[in-house]
Amino acid sequence: MRRCIFAISCALLLLLPAELLAWGQEGHRIVAEIAYHYLSSGAQKKIDKVLGKHGMVYVANWPDEIKSDTVYPTSHDWHFQDLDGGMSDSAVVAALTDYPKVGGNLFRATDSIRALLRQEPDNRDALAFLIHFAGDRYCPMHTGHMDDLGGNRVKMKWFGSNTNLHTVWDSKLIDSQGYSYTEYTKFLIDKYDSKRQSLLKQSEAEMVVENYHITSDIYTYQETFDGNTYHYIYRFHQTMEWQLYKAGVRLAMWLEELY
Repeated sequence: MRRCIFAISCALLLLLPAELLAWGQEGHRIVAEIAYHYLSSGAQKKIDKVLGKHGMVYVANWPDEIKSDTVYPTSHDWHFQDLDGGMSDSAVVAALTDYPKVGGNLFRATDSIRALLRQEPDNRDALAFLIHFAGDRYCPMHTGHMDDLGGNRVKMKWFGSNTNLHTVWDSKLIDSQGYSYTEYTKFLIDKYDSKRQSLLKQSEAEMVVENYHITSDIYTYQETFDGNTYHYIYRFHQTMEWQLYKAGVRLAMWLEELY
């Protein structure tokens, strides 16, 4: 019965936009690599036994890759949780447990998969989903607005080329820095390690509120964005980095509890 968690009924995959990914391949690898760095040796060994040596990085993008397959045909909506603009902090916190009836179920999926892994720690697919969803939860446009599909309908220019707000946060901001995922992982650990203890003390509620305000800031900036890509990168690249680092630290905390 526990395996029925993956049979949640959602919208048909092929009818939804292909751009609905989070962080892109490099971003998810960065999150997984940060988490692996912070795991105890005992947790690393247990996870390696399930996924293979350093397997967290190799499965980090698998939940996106299978969207075109029939193995989990209803998993598309697990990757995002729409939160409308103008919500109070208390309403945002409530969404962690009182899941919205429509518009994604990332919070529900994450909770359910963590519960499943407590019972089945060797469940490779569930572990891969959890690694991936940790990244999704801290990608701002994956808690974006329902009416614009998390920024997919917000068109914009990026160095003269047509794109949308969701894609900018999936990959273009990360790509603009020119690092490999291993280089960026090392850079972020070196840059933010001194803040890790304060992150570990934050509750899920505090984090989701912080994420919501970051998303609100992005939407507010978009209202006056004049197409200056260099300024956009200057304005938001550190926000993007903080979200990646935060996702990696949070994932490590979840996995340490489980393994």
